[in-house]
Amino acid sequence: MTHSLDTYFQQHRDAHLAELSDYLRIPSVSAVPEHAGDVRRCAEWTADALRRAGCEHVQVLETEGHPVVYGDWLHAPGKPTVLVYGHYDVQPPDPLELWETPPFEPQLRNNKLYARGATDDKGQLFMYIKLVEAWLRTQGTMPVNVKFCIEGEEEVASLHTPPFIETHRELLAADAVVISDNPMIKKGQPAIMYSLRGLIGVEIEVIAANQDLHSGLYGGGVPNAVHALTELLGSMHRPDGTVAVEGFYDAVLPLSPEERQSLANAGEDEEQLRRELGLSALFGEPGFSFVERTTARPTLEVVSISGGFQGEGIKPIVPGRAVAKIACRLVASQKPEEIEAVLERHIQRHTPAGVQAKMKRSLSGNPYLTPIDHPFMRAAAESYADVYGVKPVFTRGGGSIPVVEVFGRLLDAPVVMMGFGLKEENMHAPNEYFDLDNFDLGLRTLARFWDKLGQTRIGQ
Repeated sequence: MTHSLDTYFQQHRDAHLAELSDYLRIPSVSAVPEHAGDVRRCAEWTADALRRAGCEHVQVLETEGHPVVYGDWLHAPGKPTVLVYGHYDVQPPDPLELWETPPFEPQLRNNKLYARGATDDKGQLFMYIKLVEAWLRTQGTMPVNVKFCIEGEEEVASLHTPPFIETHRELLAADAVVISDNPMIKKGQPAIMYSLRGLIGVEIEVIAANQDLHSGLYGGGVPNAVHALTELLGSMHRPDGTVAVEGFYDAVLPLSPEERQSLANAGEDEEQLRRELGLSALFGEPGFSFVERTTARPTLEVVSISGGFQGEGIKPIVPGRAVAKIACRLVASQKPEEIEAVLERHIQRHTPAGVQAKMKRSLSGNPYLTPIDHPFMRAAAESYADVYGVKPVFTRGGGSIPVVEVFGRLLDAPVVMMGFGLKEENMHAPNEYFDLDNFDLGLRTLARFWDKLGQTRIGQ
């Protein structure tokens, strides 16, 4: 059945790329107030594209910021419902002088389409719209039910998207969420990202005397806030790099042999990385590779320290106050509030005599994981292998994409992240492009994915 879709994609390729170019001409820069009208225009263009493809109930829904575009096709009773998430907003194109061609005048060169938003995320999102069109025009139906949730604030941290999802949980309800907004390992080697780390950020303030004191009059006789803070921070790690905060690792799930092998396949050349960074050695938890430490293990990093006189020269005082900021990356199934609690207990137990220490919470985000043996993940992997001729690598993301965790938690659905971009495609930089080999192969892969999902029993 998917062969007829392959033929459709080939026959309509030029028309599809012309339509994608029209999409890319809209400067939907969400970060710049002067482009608010363009962002709105792009939302309307996206809605019209969904309608032309055959989606129903298409709406441009308001938020406190830029709107969300919704559409659906729900005529496959008993079949899974897939929610496609993407974003129509783009990064600012600056610096303009580094672009070889204007950022919002798409250019095709060497089978690559150059424009801001080409790979992040209009090009990858556009494939799903054409997928709906191809199914309905060649088959008159689809093997799954489909919903779209396309936001306009991803490039400005999706501030209003989580509350939108919570408010519209019933409208967005689905058996799986599918996202294509991440890169492959390299050209010809697809990847499925199955986990993202969460995050907490805290500020620790240590107070000694009620003011900075003259070191000639008080030095050696009163506690020093900077000394106390560094002693407290030093108690949080062991010499081998492991976190010494009691309870920090309690909820961490061990990596399976299959996960470790997959991460090894996606791993860095550690010696080359060490040289590129100008380091004498890499560092971290014993027993784990660099890629495991930076994607599958939790961390506690001191990201800044301040106290005493910060100007040029030396002011000989005993600081009365010192502050440190800490960021922790969390992995499934750690909970931000639990890690904040164990960190606060550690601070209370290890604060040096003569000073007070207070912790203030500032950032919080949950980690996310979809098991790689979930039937929907297996269907995605098989679809990649069918088209690309190689099995995809299952990877973890070391950073955080809060909206992914929000979808998984509020909709109680697995999130499948199937990227078709490449790391070298200059997303967020001048001369962004989308390699059209992956546009062609991506359409075929997604067609097979939906076909396989249609053969998967809900709740299997």
